[in-house]
Amino acid sequence: MPLPDEVVAALLARGATVATAESLTGGAVCSALVSVPGASAVVRGGIVAYTADMKARLLGVDPALIAAAGVVSGEVAEAMARGVREATGATLGVATTGVAGPEPHGGAPVGRVHVAVSRSAGETSSRHDITGGREAVRAGAVDAALALVLESLAGDVTLM
Repeated sequence: MPLPDEVVAALLARGATVATAESLTGGAVCSALVSVPGASAVVRGGIVAYTADMKARLLGVDPALIAAAGVVSGEVAEAMARGVREATGATLGVATTGVAGPEPHGGAPVGRVHVAVSRSAGETSSRHDITGGREAVRAGAVDAALALVLESLAGDVTLM
């Protein structure tokens, strides 16, 4: 999995910035990024929106979308990523939502994680089913989010 310094270097090389919208990771994606010296040149900020009402209030996620798709969904992850990108003016928004456990949530099993990236060209998301305890699921979600940022940077020529 990608290391935060790889992500920061890729953002610097592309002249891009990032902001995070986090649920189950509780700020761990942003924390991983800002642990890298020089991250202040590329990290715009982060919003932890742990509950459905905070996703709506802080990130502009439509409550009707949350009701229809559930908070643990690719659609909500994409809306979270778009919301944080728009709120911060970052080039990329990255979001995490999922179930770290110990119990399933909203019909989603423990370990189900959705990560998303938003950029001006649109959103992309991926679903992951991560095994292990709460900390393993959260760590896996951070890795998945960083990997999706790198993938988005590598494939998006509009950021050049």
